[in-house]
Amino acid sequence: MDQTIEDIWKSRDLIEQTQTRRLTEMLDAIIPRNRFYTTKFADAGIDVAGIRCLEDLRTLPVTTKQELVDSQIQQPPYGANLSFPSTAYARLHQTSGTTGRPMRWLDTHDSWNWIMECWRQIYLLAGVLKEDRLFFPFSFGPFIGFWAAFEGATRLGNFVIAGGGMSTSIRLQAMVENEATVVCCTPTYALRMAEVAAEDGIDLKECSVRTVIVAGEPGGAIPATRSRIESAWDAQVIDHWGMTEIASLGVESTDRPGGMYLLETEVIAEIVDPETLGPVAPGEVGELLITNLGRIGSPLIRYRTRDLVQAGTDEDPSERQLLWLSGGILGRSDDMVTVRGNNVFPSSVEAVLREIDEVAEFRIDVRTVREMHELCITVEPTAAAADRVQEVAKTVSESLRKRLGFTCGVKTAEPGQLPRFELKGRRFFRN
Repeated sequence: MDQTIEDIWKSRDLIEQTQTRRLTEMLDAIIPRNRFYTTKFADAGIDVAGIRCLEDLRTLPVTTKQELVDSQIQQPPYGANLSFPSTAYARLHQTSGTTGRPMRWLDTHDSWNWIMECWRQIYLLAGVLKEDRLFFPFSFGPFIGFWAAFEGATRLGNFVIAGGGMSTSIRLQAMVENEATVVCCTPTYALRMAEVAAEDGIDLKECSVRTVIVAGEPGGAIPATRSRIESAWDAQVIDHWGMTEIASLGVESTDRPGGMYLLETEVIAEIVDPETLGPVAPGEVGELLITNLGRIGSPLIRYRTRDLVQAGTDEDPSERQLLWLSGGILGRSDDMVTVRGNNVFPSSVEAVLREIDEVAEFRIDVRTVREMHELCITVEPTAAAADRVQEVAKTVSESLRKRLGFTCGVKTAEPGQLPRFELKGRRFFRN
């Protein structure tokens, strides 16, 4: 009998056999066709024909986002990381540009089919059923995440509802009237929909939504943000992870919350020290390097995601042998700020603020004063707390000091003054 993907997940040997086979197939397919990697490996003095096992992979140089951006600047519009003639490509997507210059990314039909397989596995782990109705409350732009999620559900035969070109109120109405059971969005927009639902007199706890699949931000892995979403919706939050350039490759499972599986038949993951790029010990925090195995038309090999993760070391209650990231994505190495000797991530600040019910929105500003970093937090109180602004500010200040170990500047905004977001929130600014 043929092995299912779930059979492979329960065998470390089968996972690594699959990874080794697909790695060698990918390298054979892209060298010398792909100018980016052919040149990169030649400059490093590496004969790719000698890469035949997972241990050999570590001898290859890492790939950075800046290299890809530079390639697209030097050889516009798509750069040199293409394994086939331009006529072979069928889809174009673009990064959001939240951490720098946007990148364009092309996919062939085969690469897109691989992305659909990734989403089949994501929905399987997320507990999506054949009878589920999925709602996608976003406007379809060049961002890959929701295009892939939408078509992935379509291919599985689910009832799918597109929510583009609508206000949040109209989206909520469409979601309720069409009896959606699963919603896919960012954590920020899940909270925004809950805010508007309360304003419109809609009780989300009475609607048919049972699962909210989130991505694009760290909120799904922040317990306070997650709790606020689950409380407002009376639904389970499922976090998932991916990037435009690598596709969606990680997801939380319904039967093991609090972390995230990587789809290791589709990716090779390494957790390394961000400074030395050497492997960290099991259970230590490090940066995630990704080699995707099915995007032959525009591959990424040992790609520095800048995301910090920690491999779980406990026995898996479901007997899966996939890499499980405890706590999901913990933060980004390039977002870290050192304040008075303390290493601080924006997610650390959000974790505190989301525990304070009177805070509706916030903004984090990093300022440099006498060559030292300082944090200034602007908080917007909820309408119910509008007459207790100073009390809210004091609560925020004291909570941040207790949790972070130092004092932050705290300012307040009028209710409704700070921006709301439909996709990724922009709350962190370096001045």
